Amino acid sequence: MTLAGHNLTIGYSDRVVGRGLDVALKQGEVLALLGPNGGGKTTLLKTLLGILKPLAGEARIDDRSIQAYSMRDRARRVAYVPQGHNPTFAFTVETVVLMGRTAHGGLFSRPAANDRAVADRALTEFGIAHLKERPYTMISGGERQLVLLARALAQEPQFIVLDEPTASLDFGNQGKVMREIRALAASGHGVLFTTHDPNHALRAADRAYLLRGGERVAEGAVRDVLTRQQLEALYGAPVETLTDPATGQTAFLPG
Repeated sequence: MTLAGHNLTIGYSDRVVGRGLDVALKQGEVLALLGPNGGGKTTLLKTLLGILKPLAGEARIDDRSIQAYSMRDRARRVAYVPQGHNPTFAFTVETVVLMGRTAHGGLFSRPAANDRAVADRALTEFGIAHLKERPYTMISGGERQLVLLARALAQEPQFIVLDEPTASLDFGNQGKVMREIRALAASGHGVLFTTHDPNHALRAADRAYLLRGGERVAEGAVRDVLTRQQLEALYGAPVETLTDPATGQTAFLPG
């Protein structure tokens, strides 16, 4: 199964953000979307998800337009974790994760035993089962991000789309989220995430897609695409490369 955009023109009624964009995500792989602020990353995500209608072209799940799916059927196939989340109500962590099960039942129906079992497995998967009775408003930002990932997993989708999943997280929680992204792919999910840190893409992604000014700059295997020259062109700023002589692994720093 594939989540894809074909010859997309993306944007809003009053402005075009990007044109001629082709992107595809298969189950079992991780695709990192990188680019400067205002380059169209979030708009592209929302178009692939069906939140925004393309101005031209088509977003599809396999050979069917995503707009042809009902909201519930769409949620059964694709889960979305937006950038940041400011909680309003003090729901328990378990309740927040159970919200992911609305794709499989009524919005106001009581969770069935199977729903609770799925939520428990998702909480355990992300190592936060001990938080299930805690108010979502009373846990750390890193823990909230893991709860949102667990909620997405509880939808039992084929694809998970994350908009800057490590934004505002501390160093340790950034690493944990990157590990969980790889684990999701290993379990058969297709994962698409945006990031400003090429090192996160190197660590977690199979492929990288570079977007600047609404145009695709490059796409391909992550270690082929993420070079100093490509990143300098993408961000319009100098980039330094560090290489570990023992492992040959590369890291990038702002110049």
